[in-house]
Amino acid sequence: MVTGSALFCLLGAGQLWAFSLDDVAVQAKALAEQKYQAPRSNLPNEFRDMKFADYQKIQFKREKSQWAGDKTPFKLSFYHQGMHFDTPVKINEVTADKVEEIKYDPSRFDFGDVKFDPKATENLGWAGFRVLYPINKADKQDEIMTMLGASYFRVIGKGQTYGLSARGMAIDTALPSGEEFPRFTEFWVERPKPNDKHLVIFALLDSPRATGAYRFILRPGVDTVVDVKAQMYLRDKVGKLGIAPLTSMYLFGANQPSKVLNYRHELHDSSGLAIHAGNGEWIWRPLNNPKHLSVSNFAVENPRGFGLLQRGRDFSQFEDLDDRYDKRPSAWIEPQGDWGKGSVDLVEIPTADETNDNIVAFWSPGTLPEPGKPFDYAYRLHWTLDEAALHPADSAWVKQTMRSTGDVKQSNLIRQPDGSVAYLVDFEGPALAKLPADAPVRSQVSVGDNADLVENNLRYNPETKGWRLTLRLKVKDPSKSTELRAALVQDVEQAPATVAKAEKVAAKVHEKKEPKEAKAKDAKDAKGTPAPAAEAAPATPEPVKTEKVLTETWSYQLPADE
Repeated sequence: MVTGSALFCLLGAGQLWAFSLDDVAVQAKALAEQKYQAPRSNLPNEFRDMKFADYQKIQFKREKSQWAGDKTPFKLSFYHQGMHFDTPVKINEVTADKVEEIKYDPSRFDFGDVKFDPKATENLGWAGFRVLYPINKADKQDEIMTMLGASYFRVIGKGQTYGLSARGMAIDTALPSGEEFPRFTEFWVERPKPNDKHLVIFALLDSPRATGAYRFILRPGVDTVVDVKAQMYLRDKVGKLGIAPLTSMYLFGANQPSKVLNYRHELHDSSGLAIHAGNGEWIWRPLNNPKHLSVSNFAVENPRGFGLLQRGRDFSQFEDLDDRYDKRPSAWIEPQGDWGKGSVDLVEIPTADETNDNIVAFWSPGTLPEPGKPFDYAYRLHWTLDEAALHPADSAWVKQTMRSTGDVKQSNLIRQPDGSVAYLVDFEGPALAKLPADAPVRSQVSVGDNADLVENNLRYNPETKGWRLTLRLKVKDPSKSTELRAALVQDVEQAPATVAKAEKVAAKVHEKKEPKEAKAKDAKDAKGTPAPAAEAAPATPEPVKTEKVLTETWSYQLPADE
C-alpha cells in the first residue's frame, strides 16, 4: 500500500499523475446528471452596454502574456469581458504535477480611454483567450487560435487571416424551436515545453440539454491542424445534433452576384461546401445568400471528410485590402474512425451584410444518442489555403460557378435574353489536364422538376486545361428552389480480361473431368481433319466500354425568389 506522503512524492515527480480527457469527462458526466444551472452575468452596466468600438479599445498587454518569460514558442493572452461576452470562463494551467487556475487580473489590460469605475472590475473574469505563436516570423508572436463566445473557436495557419469559425457542438440549428448554443465554461491548457510544436487544450462544455469534454491538440504550420477528441452527453432529447459544426459567411459571389454595385466581385469567408462521401464520391455545393432560410441534407455513410472551402484566391476576385478574403482559410473536417449513417447538413440564412455569419455546416448522426449515455467523436480539423491538396492526385473539381442571364444569339449575331438562367461551371484538375482537348468528355446533368433544361453545352477550356459546362434552364415557379447536379464522365475501353479468364478456368475444369481414353480417341479421330474456321481462329471480342467519372459532382440549388 502506498502511503499518502509517498503518493504525493510520486505525483510531484510526474510519474503517475497526468491530467487527461478522462478528468474532464468525469465532470461532463456529473453535470449531465444534474439540473442545468444557467450562467449569470456579472458585468456592470458600463461594460455590458459598451459598443464594439469601445470593446476593441481594451487591449491585452503582450508583455503580460502567460509564459512570457518562458522559453516556449506558445503564449496565451486573454479577452476581457464586455458587450455580449458577459459571462466569465475559468482558465487553468496544467503542469507536470498540478492544475492551477489563471486568475483574472485587470492590470494585464490596457483600457485606453474607456471610462469605468475601477471597482467594477473586482469581480470580473476572462471572456476567453488567444494562442500566440511565431508562425510567420521567428521573432514575432502572432495569433493562431482564439477561443471566445459560446463554443466558438477560430484558427489560422501561416499567411492566413481569420475567417470562418468552428464550434464544439450545435443543437437544433434552423429548427422552429430555436437554436441552443452550448458554451465552453472551463479550459485547461498544458504548459508547453521549450521544444514543443503542439499545444494541448481541454475544455468543458455545458448547455441546457448537453454537456461535453473536449481535447484539442493544436499543431501550427503552413496548414494548421487541430486534432479534436470529444466525449459528450445529452441531458435531454434534442431535435437536431450537430457534430463538428462550422460557421461561415457568404454575402455574394460569382454564382450569386451582388444586387447593388460593389467594387468587390465576391464577398464571403467560404464559397462552398465540399463532401467526400464514404463511397468515394466528391460533392461540391456552392453557397448562397438566400431570401429565405434554406436547409440542405446530404445523406452519407462513414464520411471521409467535409468542410467549408474558399475556392479561388486571386486578389482580383475580392479586391478588398482591409479584410483580405483571399487569405481566409478553408476548414476541412477529417473524421477519425467510422461515423456510421447520417448526413452533412448545410444551413443558409439570409443576411443583408457581412457582419452576420449566415452559413452553418455540420455532421448530423442518423441515430441520436440516448440522454445520459456517452457518445464519442474524434476528427482532424485542417485550416488551409491549399484546397487542391485535399483531393486525390487523379481527380478534378469545380473551379468556379458563374451565373448569367440566359440568352440566344440571333441571325444578326446580337444576343437576346430568352427568359432563361445560365450557369457556367469550370471543371479543372489533374484528371482533366492530362486529357487531349478533343477527348470524348461528356456531361451528366440532372435538373429538378421545377425547371426545364434548354441548353447543355460542354467545351474544352484551354485557360484551365479543363472543361467548361454551360447550362441554361427555364424555371417554372420562381417562388420555389431548383436543384441541379452535374459531373463530367468519359467512356473508356476495358479489355474483357475477366471474361476471358473465367472461360479459361471453365475449360480447365472441363478438361480435368474427361477420361484419358476419351481424350486419346478424340485426338485420333481428329487427326488430319481440319477444324472449322470459327474454331480455329476465334473472333476477338469487342472491347467492353465502361463509364469513368472524371470529376466531383456539382450540386447547386437555385434559391427561391431569385
